[in-house]
Amino acid sequence: MLEKVTWLGHDAFKIAASKTIYIDPLDLVGEPEPADIICITHDHYDHCSPEDVAKIRRKDTVVVAAENCRGKLKGDVKWVKAGDRVTVDDVAIEAMPAYNVNKRFHPRKAGGVGFILTVEGTRIYHAGDTDPIPEMDGLEVDIAMLPVSGVYVATADEAVEAASKIKPKVVIPMHWGGIVGSRADAERFKELWPDEVVIMEAEGS
Repeated sequence: MLEKVTWLGHDAFKIAASKTIYIDPLDLVGEPEPADIICITHDHYDHCSPEDVAKIRRKDTVVVAAENCRGKLKGDVKWVKAGDRVTVDDVAIEAMPAYNVNKRFHPRKAGGVGFILTVEGTRIYHAGDTDPIPEMDGLEVDIAMLPVSGVYVATADEAVEAASKIKPKVVIPMHWGGIVGSRADAERFKELWPDEVVIMEAEGS
């Protein structure tokens, strides 16, 4: 499945599998492939970008977004909060909590989420903007996309704590190289985490 995952920078990903799925699309360039599914983790401008959603949204695109994005996204949207589940054809989507425990930028009450997507039998967890949280304990996922930059989200060291809770087969560090964080944060995580880590190059970089 890794070969079907493209990092678009920051927290944005495209998964080109049985469905074309985007998560938190941002600063899309050129003529991006239209989406079957778009998932939005929360309402901050660098995650919920109506302009980028419009670039890839078709009439039949299914948008799944955190409740706190109401007012930013138009049209038919499946609004979710932590614990909700949505199925789009053969893709199962579960909304997970995402929040800070020692920072002030993403309080739990704000309603941000992460997503677990089951795609072609692979469970992919996009953690959203979060710190290590108790709800991560025992998650059974194959690929985990974890923030590592610190400041607004988990540091590389805190991301190791998160990975220890989840024990995924592969971790893809995210939330670096753009607004905050650098490749050094991703490399720091890779040094600390004993299992497979894939540091992706952002598409177009």
